[in-house]
Amino acid sequence: MKLLKLICLCGVGSRRSSFELIRQNKVSVNGKTVNEPSHIVQINDSVAVNDREISIEKYVYIALNKPRGYICTTSDPHADKKALDLINCPYRVFNVGRLDKDSEGLIIFTNDGDYANKLTHPSNSITKQYEVVTSTKIPASKLKKLLEGVFDQGELLKALFINEISDNKYIFTMGEGKKREIRRMIAFTGAEVRSLTRICIGSLKLGNLKTGHWKYMSDKEISMSLSKS
Repeated sequence: MKLLKLICLCGVGSRRSSFELIRQNKVSVNGKTVNEPSHIVQINDSVAVNDREISIEKYVYIALNKPRGYICTTSDPHADKKALDLINCPYRVFNVGRLDKDSEGLIIFTNDGDYANKLTHPSNSITKQYEVVTSTKIPASKLKKLLEGVFDQGELLKALFINEISDNKYIFTMGEGKKREIRRMIAFTGAEVRSLTRICIGSLKLGNLKTGHWKYMSDKEISMSLSKS
């Protein structure tokens, strides 16, 4: 088995982060540093990341309704309130994608790097839906601009669909996520975000999962998260 695949199977992180760990000389095989992701690992080899031996774990998939005020990180020792702290799980899991500190809603944790890669890779076109409450009603002309795309800090920000629920409540359907993308888009219109809640990943809905609560996902829910809604 290739070293990169083994590290993903051990739930250390996503495929991309596992690749970086190897390249940064943080992985050893039988006590010797290996920086080649395609290095073949034998069944009896001892593999360590940051001097900690790893082994293949059972895959787990967790849905969390993240409250506001919590940060999506597994590595920042200075973070005051981490979303991971809300999960009482015996396995080492990591968040797939992020929600910023002031946002809430559905986020998935897992120890399956391949699954995380499928969920986040742009080529798979997994959409996400957000309920957005704004300070004021956004004119139709500006909503149209958000669907066409606007540039901010050299990046094209664009919603796939926008459904107007009421004068200041909208459902945004987004594709590939950029940092604080919806907040930057709303700022373009001159309005402010009052609340931002992720309500759907693929066709997996947040449903009645209470704020701050989590659950193990069923096989059906795992498949739903990977489906194109």
